[in-house]
Amino acid sequence: MLKDVQSEKDLRHIPLRRVGIRGLRWPLQLLDRAEGVQHTVARVNMAVALPQEERGTHMSRFVDVLQDFDAISLDKLGQVLERLKSHLQAPEAFLELRFPYFVHKTAPVSGGHSLLDLECVYEAEMGADDRLRLKVQVTTPITTLCPCSKEISDYGAHNQRAHASIEVELHEFVWIEELAQLAEAGASAPIYGLLKRPDEKFVTEQAYDNPRFVEDAVREIALRLEPDPRFAWYRVVVESEESIHNHNAYACVEKGWSDAV
Repeated sequence: MLKDVQSEKDLRHIPLRRVGIRGLRWPLQLLDRAEGVQHTVARVNMAVALPQEERGTHMSRFVDVLQDFDAISLDKLGQVLERLKSHLQAPEAFLELRFPYFVHKTAPVSGGHSLLDLECVYEAEMGADDRLRLKVQVTTPITTLCPCSKEISDYGAHNQRAHASIEVELHEFVWIEELAQLAEAGASAPIYGLLKRPDEKFVTEQAYDNPRFVEDAVREIALRLEPDPRFAWYRVVVESEESIHNHNAYACVEKGWSDAV
């Protein structure tokens, strides 16, 4: 028998909030609103809470748990967390999946089809009550056009690519595509993977007719999230990669924040 060092008792009396592995790549199977199923690869972070009397956890068991799943899917997150708690004898378990997701876009004039990649995150955790808590984050590229620039300029207005990040805690299932559409509702104009000249003219003029500060963008998105009963909580961040400044513009809104201040 080899000595099991990590199972030794620790006398420093400091519990650890999370201990585990990060940066593991694993297959992920997702529900796709248009195609039914989409396969991608996630960067996985896994952790458990470590009681104060335990020196370490069994790192290999994190991978052991995933080996039971050929591919992770949304409906299996609870099973993964349950097995983490059981295999590592932990009071809490955490799972984070970061992955690209592709949505189909249709150009506004030519009707050309293209794919647009979104950056997505699933954050799942399970505590002593064995209840699954799930947050979904979708970051969508958008266009913003500055209202001030449009107002004060004799012609033109500066515009740029921005990113709208919507993070929600779910009461029930929501499509990734829906969150992307909500992000685009706060934009001056959406972004496409492929545009012909008539499309480019349309999108440029759409942005000019719909100027938005980052403050406008997050508020417009929040207006759509607030009444939706599927969302227990939300946070919206819009960051604009400013075309005439050497810095980015940024705004954030979070459900319940105004009630706490």
